[in-house]
Amino acid sequence: MRFTSERRLDDGVLEREFILDGIPGILWTPASTSAPAPLILLGHPPLGLRAMYPRLVARARDSVARGFAAATIELPGSGDRPRWPAADRARSDLRRAMEAGRPVGDEIVDALVLPLVGKAVPEWRAALDALLPLPGIGGPVGYSGGLISVGIRLAVVEPRVSAAVLFAGSLVPRVMVEEARQVTVPLHVLLQWDDEGNDRQASLDLFDAFGSEEKSLHAHLGGHTGVPESAGEAAAQFFTRHLK
Repeated sequence: MRFTSERRLDDGVLEREFILDGIPGILWTPASTSAPAPLILLGHPPLGLRAMYPRLVARARDSVARGFAAATIELPGSGDRPRWPAADRARSDLRRAMEAGRPVGDEIVDALVLPLVGKAVPEWRAALDALLPLPGIGGPVGYSGGLISVGIRLAVVEPRVSAAVLFAGSLVPRVMVEEARQVTVPLHVLLQWDDEGNDRQASLDLFDAFGSEEKSLHAHLGGHTGVPESAGEAAAQFFTRHLK
């Protein structure tokens, strides 16, 4: 792991960009801490860190203000990472199906999501290996947002993840719904009731499948981008309860 830049934001948050085995990432930490801060991994869609930066830094600054450290990494095939032709083809197939008003078949969903989960989750785990030993950072660890299938797999295979905030809305392969039954960490799931790109019933079925004894579903009226500010506050309180 190699840090490539460092700067103080106007609220004192320390932002450091890094490269881990060729994977770009960003770490945000408090200006000073009396004890190691719990770590929140900030998930995001595969649009590239540069495109997602305004939303990521806002989430990170809020997390740091509450006493957490926050970090994210670039997803495979996104941003400045090498292109991934298979993923590009799957995204094109999805776009054509949606533009034509056709149902998105399992073959497209599987081709789009499963290889990404298979590549991204080991990289998130490698990031944890590199981040947790750093001064000022400690456990426990939370995972927040991004593709829900990545969150499912990470919660199943990574024992250092103690709680997760998941955003319903991404296409979920049937095999991931079955895998969700193995999730046992506390969950806080956000659902936009009128999300134009999401099958509401599929999201409800996935929530029902989660094996966690503590899980809550927070549904709000509105489309994909209409998440109310109060939803962020509720998610932050969830992490405060479970990580601090």
